[in-house]
Amino acid sequence: MTAVTVPATRAGRPARGGQLSGTGTLLRLALRRDRIMMPIWVIVLGGSFSSVGKSFSSLYDTAAQRAELAASMNANSSLRAVYGPVFDDSVGGLVTWRMAGFGAAMAAVMSLIIVIRHTREEEETGRQEMLSSAMVGRRAPLTSALLAALIANAALALMIVAGMAGSGSGGAGAVALALTVAGIGALFACTAAIAAQLTESARLAKGLTAAVIGAAFVLKAAGDSSADDASSVLNWLSPIGWAENVRAYADERWWVLLVIGAAVLIQGGIAYTLAGRRDVGMSFLPTRRGPATGRISTAFGLALRLQRGALIGWTLSFAAVGAVFGGLTGGAADLVGNNEKTKEIFERMGGQAGLTDAFLAAMVGMLGMVAALYIVASVLRLHGEETAGRAEPLLAGGVSRIGWAAGHLVIAFGGAALIMAVGGLGLAAGYGHELPAVLGASLAQLPAVWLLGGLAVLLYGALPKAAVASWGVVGICLTLGWIGPAVNMPQPVMNLSPFSHLPKLPGTEMQWPPALWLTAGAVALVAAGLGALRRRDVQG
Repeated sequence: MTAVTVPATRAGRPARGGQLSGTGTLLRLALRRDRIMMPIWVIVLGGSFSSVGKSFSSLYDTAAQRAELAASMNANSSLRAVYGPVFDDSVGGLVTWRMAGFGAAMAAVMSLIIVIRHTREEEETGRQEMLSSAMVGRRAPLTSALLAALIANAALALMIVAGMAGSGSGGAGAVALALTVAGIGALFACTAAIAAQLTESARLAKGLTAAVIGAAFVLKAAGDSSADDASSVLNWLSPIGWAENVRAYADERWWVLLVIGAAVLIQGGIAYTLAGRRDVGMSFLPTRRGPATGRISTAFGLALRLQRGALIGWTLSFAAVGAVFGGLTGGAADLVGNNEKTKEIFERMGGQAGLTDAFLAAMVGMLGMVAALYIVASVLRLHGEETAGRAEPLLAGGVSRIGWAAGHLVIAFGGAALIMAVGGLGLAAGYGHELPAVLGASLAQLPAVWLLGGLAVLLYGALPKAAVASWGVVGICLTLGWIGPAVNMPQPVMNLSPFSHLPKLPGTEMQWPPALWLTAGAVALVAAGLGALRRRDVQG
């Protein structure tokens, strides 16, 4: 652990700065710990804006082509629900349409990881209590975490402005787009700060914040489906909907940025108030304790008890999202008409067997990429249990390392199969047709999901300090799947994602070799990770 030096004090109180004493030192420590993760997030996410801009410039090089694309996107509620409305048919306007909501959501995820890591995780592992004994101010940890998130979002904003200018779409629109994405990132940093005060574990804090982000995205999708100008009440109930309503490159609404700023200040104030009213390590929603009897007397029972809340939440979410997108499937063929460019985008996303099947395949693929987030979070629960010191007492008894880990891995890999099955059932129920085909297509995504879960097992077992890199890999896969088809990204780049190797179901024949190779790779990664776990020391 990196040593931290704090100012000397008198009479047991911080010498200077009061409750903010030591903020600068903690901020430097946070930036040092995130010196790899933070630049990767900023460069990859910020660079994608420039990449999308250049791709749109080459794919739609005339004003007529861009106008045709914008008209086809706005004409049907199905596609608006997935991507949102187009407010301007310039290259910058198309980048805003494609990236504003997605970029804001990814900035929110980056912010929640940073804030939870330097607040609740520090308390959960006991490091914050040790630092607090050295006269760190009560609100210094929260302040340094929020400042680190703000620095990351500010760097992301600069990256977006520079990238848009480099792709030929600079100006006020680039500034508005950058401030929007960074503002939403800062907003959810404060949401994560509130969650860190409410919950007793980092896992619950991340889950709660991620649920808010997911709900915001679903509200935006529902609002976009009902109105072609993002004027629905549902859009205004969603912070990600606010990102659309800034309307970068389309007569910018600068006042919406003031709404985002006001929300940041309000949530930040709530987080600071809560932080001042609890002890280190405590929370306003403490975890319920109980004896290890009955079903939780085994390693698997304990793992199920620990992860059942998350599994239930993911299952219900997949059922709801599947039903919503299944209900939009019926209008998928009508949204394209004679627009060949839009048809090509859908075929790259979901195959060439017909627009309805292509839409279903695209939605199934999106569910698979989101399921990868679940499996990584579930696998990394092992890391959280170990670093919090809860694994060591179990392993000191009659529980073997492999038995302990296997309990969590059954929940992770089996849970991924469960939520994909439920998502497929939801899609089929919403569409009203093709239950066997859609369910089979959903389950066909599992080899790629399991491969990413196997990578998380390997990183945790062999390089536990680098286990957080699993999130970066999943983020890259999400980015490739979300923006790659729209900008016709080169196939070698798309092949970096395991999902690109799976058949586009429904609508085509099942191709077993890639599925079997991916499954074998997942098994090999899990075996290697468990072997490394057996050999290394367990962190206290």
